[in-house]
Amino acid sequence: MSKNKLKRFADMVSYPNVIAPKFDEVFRADFRLKSRWADEVFGNRHPLVLELGCGKGEYTVALARKYPEKNFIGVDIKGARMWVGATDALQNNLANVAFLRTRIEFIKSCFAPGELSEIWITFPDPQPQQSRENKRLTSLRFLQSYREIMQPEGIIHLKTDSQSLFEYTCGVLKSNNFRVLVCTDDLYQSGYADDILSVQTYYEKIFMNKGFTIKYLKFLVGA
Repeated sequence: MSKNKLKRFADMVSYPNVIAPKFDEVFRADFRLKSRWADEVFGNRHPLVLELGCGKGEYTVALARKYPEKNFIGVDIKGARMWVGATDALQNNLANVAFLRTRIEFIKSCFAPGELSEIWITFPDPQPQQSRENKRLTSLRFLQSYREIMQPEGIIHLKTDSQSLFEYTCGVLKSNNFRVLVCTDDLYQSGYADDILSVQTYYEKIFMNKGFTIKYLKFLVGA
């Protein structure tokens, strides 16, 4: 492991806005902050929003700046990347931002039913192999998990460069009667790209430079 990565991991141990549960705290167990994020992390009852697979945390931080009346948590297992967003939030005194370092498979261990108002999924691994379908963050398996911890009218956003993941997700939503609010296979030509949807992550910039169009879905998974 590089010295840079080691330094970043050391930094995050002391960062007050980074929570990193141990495996046995979330595997078949309820994490200590489940249902308590509002009281113990943010100190208010503002709506709670997640970014899943947050990478460097660009979207988490951008959303927090835009919406100070909401609380945001970036979730990822890659700590060295997460350091970028966590450091940015601390340096700019963004009190409505936190980062959770854990596997998304353990999301129900970390959040209680109805605790979340919104989820962003930004450029996830499309897991193109058929054998890894259940690893896709928009598979029915994951959507059912999100539904259990979201409010009834909670919104999910997906941004992706992957045509196959976009088509797959559209199929999952249609076959399970989830309500789609926005669907476009070319975000920047659609008229939907407001100042938030126009935030470009590190990976989005790479994909766009290669000529990929950006796909966007906004949908509900509530009953």
